[in-house]
Amino acid sequence: MVLEYKEVYMLLGSNLGDREMMMQQAVERIEAEIGVISARSAYYETEPWGNTNQPPFINMAIAVRTWMPPLEVLETALNIEKSLGRKRLVRWGSRTIDIDLIFYADDIIAIEDKLYIPHPEMQNRRFVLEPLAEIAADYIHPVLKKSIKELLQSLMDITSVEKI
Repeated sequence: MVLEYKEVYMLLGSNLGDREMMMQQAVERIEAEIGVISARSAYYETEPWGNTNQPPFINMAIAVRTWMPPLEVLETALNIEKSLGRKRLVRWGSRTIDIDLIFYADDIIAIEDKLYIPHPEMQNRRFVLEPLAEIAADYIHPVLKKSIKELLQSLMDITSVEKI
């Protein structure tokens, strides 16, 4: 049996400390521990979403080729966050680094209280869709059956997202 890699799309974000350095450290760790980064967006400065009383974020999207199963990707990402100083104190609160799994190939995954892929709110968030469209505009959402470009065009979210 030949193992095939899966293309995983992730969104990284940071709004505490040296945001760009934190993003770079996360990218390096992801490449060392999860898989080869096959695409990466520019950085985007974004308004906070959910809890808006906090500093702006820097976000970026990456595509990673991995042989790891989805739960192992999640656990590794959570360990990377923790090692880079992430503390989970407030939902949608400030963080040194945030690593979200958006897509795992074309898989649809629901593991209650652990992992939902595609990310259940990604289609409603400009800070996810703008960077993702830069690297995967034609990728088709496996549930909604629309491309990232189409999701972005029909998006109602008007929060500020600016390429930097």
